[in-house]
Amino acid sequence: MEKFKVIIVEDVKLELKGTEEIFRHEIPNAEVIGTAMTEAEFWALLQQHIPDMVLLDLGLGGSTTIGVSICARLHKEHPELKVLIFTGEVLNEKLWVDALNAGADGIILKTGELLTATDVEAVMAGKKLVFNYPILEKIVDRFKQSVLAEQRRQEALIDYDIDEYDERLLRHLALGYTKEMITNLKGMPFGVKSIEKRQNDLINRLFRSDERTGVNACRLVTRAFELRILDIDNLEPDDE
Repeated sequence: MEKFKVIIVEDVKLELKGTEEIFRHEIPNAEVIGTAMTEAEFWALLQQHIPDMVLLDLGLGGSTTIGVSICARLHKEHPELKVLIFTGEVLNEKLWVDALNAGADGIILKTGELLTATDVEAVMAGKKLVFNYPILEKIVDRFKQSVLAEQRRQEALIDYDIDEYDERLLRHLALGYTKEMITNLKGMPFGVKSIEKRQNDLINRLFRSDERTGVNACRLVTRAFELRILDIDNLEPDDE
């Protein structure tokens, strides 16, 4: 791979030295043209030298948001620059999301495999979403959970014969809509009496005969969540 220039932003002197050593010994085609330990030092350095990549620590001076702000500004003012996050924030998943939303090309945690030539060169080659093993493990785990949850939901829709209007009725009951409000939804071809009949039919389908006494809309919706017919993370109203 061709030579490329890097600026390292890291506020812990020992870790900064260690990172420079990684580049020197593991990524010889990278030229470290400067280092910065504060945000002010970084922007001053950037005025003098424009690198191909910025290796950016998220936590600078005790703040976990400065790195995200730097990343967002770089993405806006220098979109051609590659930004690879190298952070010790190994548990702060929200911070990872913030960094990706700010335009980071990847996130390498200071644990597991640490920084490798493969990751750095992948970013320089234009690859997006470069992660090392600890994050990849979490991503795959969340992906599996998401797929299994969706599969269980689809199975529930089939097992309980839930059609589009059943789902819309249940979802809007969960959102606090009255039957009158539901009849006014766009494309809902039912009056209040028909909505009541459909609700009673759902009670018969979702509850055993010995469970049906006294089931109201709240209990019906709770049952729909229990059976995964409704997804609590995707409760959005339809157009009215």
